[in-house]
Amino acid sequence: MADTEWTIRAHEFLNCSCSYGCPCQFNALPTHGYCRAVFAMKINQGHHGKTKLDGLKVAAMFAWPKAIHEGHGEVAVIVDKRATEEQRNALLRILTGQDTKPGATIFNVFASTYEKVHDPIFAEIDFDVNINARTARVKVSGHMDGRGEPILNPVTKAEHRVRIDSPQGFEYLIAEVGRGWSKTTAPMQLNLTDSYSHFCELNLNQNGVIH
Repeated sequence: MADTEWTIRAHEFLNCSCSYGCPCQFNALPTHGYCRAVFAMKINQGHHGKTKLDGLKVAAMFAWPKAIHEGHGEVAVIVDKRATEEQRNALLRILTGQDTKPGATIFNVFASTYEKVHDPIFAEIDFDVNINARTARVKVSGHMDGRGEPILNPVTKAEHRVRIDSPQGFEYLIAEVGRGWSKTTAPMQLNLTDSYSHFCELNLNQNGVIH
């Protein structure tokens, strides 16, 4: 196994500033002309070279002044404090788009748009997600507090289920769509209220989504 080969199988929650349905998922411009987002994932199985990543969690906060592809983004990555030095280095290489075929994963694509990258944070990440139920909770003391819930029918208040099928995407194959609320305090200040969220399985390696 090459030292730069990696695989991640994980559960993900993402909450962004767009309206339900997030135009960015369809190669359209963001709802408000800019993008703010909070992300968290738990790795069920993973490795980078010979370094195992099973059970570790990561989170991040993002901001772009316009559409993501127009650049000038800002990012802060939070890595599970339980990770060893080897695991921290491995996760940061993956999350910053290194050891990856250009354009193959969301991490690599996003990395090409950053203008400001904050020093990584190593902290306890309290994160739970239920993809089928479209619920999630992420909390990193002093940095981040977010949650995801199902979309509700405005008349009946029943849970509304809709999914995004992305067979050629660089993040997931199927994502359950919901809504979310997130606040971050350091090193970036974001406030997302009743906006787009998705809940999905990630199955990625250095060449992209594994089918």
